[in-house]
Amino acid sequence: MQLRQSERRKAKIKMALQGSAGSGKTYSSLLLAQGLTNGDFSKVAIIDTENGSADLYAHLGNYNVLTLTPPFTPDNYIKAINVCEKAGIEVIIIDSISHCWDYLLDYHSSLAGNSFTNWAKIKPLEKAFMDKILQCDAHVIATMRTKQDYVLNQKDGKFIPEKVGLKAVQRDGIDFEFTLVFDIDIKHFAVSSKDRTGLFMGKPEFTINPSTGRKILEWCNSGTNLQSAREKIKNTRNLEELNVLYNQYSNWRELLEYDFKLQKDTINSKEILLNPKSLSTNGSTSHH
Repeated sequence: MQLRQSERRKAKIKMALQGSAGSGKTYSSLLLAQGLTNGDFSKVAIIDTENGSADLYAHLGNYNVLTLTPPFTPDNYIKAINVCEKAGIEVIIIDSISHCWDYLLDYHSSLAGNSFTNWAKIKPLEKAFMDKILQCDAHVIATMRTKQDYVLNQKDGKFIPEKVGLKAVQRDGIDFEFTLVFDIDIKHFAVSSKDRTGLFMGKPEFTINPSTGRKILEWCNSGTNLQSAREKIKNTRNLEELNVLYNQYSNWRELLEYDFKLQKDTINSKEILLNPKSLSTNGSTSHH
């Protein structure tokens, strides 16, 4: 048993794109993959459950297609991912993972007995699939279909269905598993609804293109482990330099808060030694 400091070695992005039919999930995934492989489509594979939609964009480049046919069992997805990994694929696009969820729901409803306890038979299957995605040694872009959700609202004594946004055809909370989730609307605009990279959160909507993929790749490769961040903080000579790092490591602020505080105090006390006059102006020794 050994403790080690947490670090982010060269990460592989695990991300999801969710949108309704026609929002451009497949096309956007390919553009992201183009950026993630620096334009080398031979290192990209699409696991296609969408009945050939993966071939619609062959003009982009010579990416690989693996067609999945029903039944869309978690196990079949896992086998498909294995095939891609063995072939040395760097970006695996799973288009889409919603079919797996549909399969599990059907399977669940086919089971005899108590519907509630039967979920215990479904969960491990779905978990095995998600674990495979998360532990896979390639970048993974999973697409999820969203369907319009309706609620019935009462108006003048009549019930009227009203649209209330989109809901992914997937287990609730699935987005929590991914590092990055983009929601794409019907005009192909993307906005990030979940972002552990800190690259896109709170930014206005945009159209996905290859440079979006390159940005993500840079984040993955920066592999900045905490140790080197701590070294850099220790080596700053003044508050300006410290401030630059403070902004640079915005995603890790909680982890590095103490290091920043320590270095700030160190810099401040050096300033005092070098320049004792500076003290009398800020009031702390003006009482002599």
